[in-house]
Amino acid sequence: MTSVYPDLSLVTARARLLEIVRAKAYKEGSFTLASGKQSDFYLDCRLVTLDPEGLALFSRLICAELGDAQVAAVGGLTLGADPISAGVAVTSHLLGKPIRAFIVRKEAKQHGTARQIEGTLNAGDRVAIVDDVMTSGGSVKLAIEAVEKAGGIVAKVICLVDRKEGGDDIRARYDFKAIFEISEVRAKK
Repeated sequence: MTSVYPDLSLVTARARLLEIVRAKAYKEGSFTLASGKQSDFYLDCRLVTLDPEGLALFSRLICAELGDAQVAAVGGLTLGADPISAGVAVTSHLLGKPIRAFIVRKEAKQHGTARQIEGTLNAGDRVAIVDDVMTSGGSVKLAIEAVEKAGGIVAKVICLVDRKEGGDDIRARYDFKAIFEISEVRAKK
């Protein structure tokens, strides 16, 4: 990427992003997850995707991962995917290969246009679904269902960290990429 981190290789970008995830997002203790499940660790990856350096690095890695996938748009379920989608849209523009961003609501709004998807998503568009953390895959599934219902084609699914606690059907059915698996985040280097 020429305009952001001109001399930073993708390997170096990934290594630096891992440092940020470990320092800002990873916490040990006793936590109740959105699913209701108890966990001895928690990942608050919004602290990474709302961080200027964290979002810049993650967006760059996503753009590299998308490569020649001919993806027209990137998005996912609000709230986790919102900054990621915007970051990828900006980064892709700076790279000269613009990709639109969209946001998927949990359900269609009951006023105005009554849309579930905000932004431009056309029937037949190839899209990437993004998320910060995948645990059971519930958020990713909701986003996929909404996109496919709108006629979009899910070409890629990318998350920052995969907790590896579900989502096997997503990994099997879609071209799935986690920048990090939880074992790598938890490893003490």
